[in-house]
Amino acid sequence: MAHILLVDDEAPLRDSLTYTLQREGYTVTTAADGHSAIKQFHKQVPDVILLDLMLPEVDGMEVCWRIRAFSNVPIVMLTAKDQDMDKIWGLEAGADDYVTKPFNTRELLARIQAVLHNPSEE
Repeated sequence: MAHILLVDDEAPLRDSLTYTLQREGYTVTTAADGHSAIKQFHKQVPDVILLDLMLPEVDGMEVCWRIRAFSNVPIVMLTAKDQDMDKIWGLEAGADDYVTKPFNTRELLARIQAVLHNPSEE
C-alpha cells in the first residue's frame, strides 16, 4: 500500500488520522511543522502528502512550493482555511486537491485514492 506523509500541527487529529490511514493499509509518516515535513520528505519520498496550511515555522503553502520545485508527488491540502481564495491559492501553489476541516473520512480516503491513481506527469 502507499506511503503517506501527514503534516499537521494538531496532535489529536494527526494521531486519529494516522490510526485511520494505517487501518486502511497505508504506511504513514507524520510531521508537526513545515521544517519537519520537508526533512521527512527528503528522508523518504511519500506517494502522497496530506498537508495542513497553518503550520508553525514554515507554513503549508511554503512547504508545497518547496516540494513542487523538484517533485510532482500528489499533495492534498487538509486545512480549516475554507475561503474560496485560500482554496485557489492552495491549488495555484501546486496542490492536487484541497479538503477543508472538518472533513468526512470516507471522502478524504476517496480523494487520496483519486490522486494516487491519477498522479501528475513527472
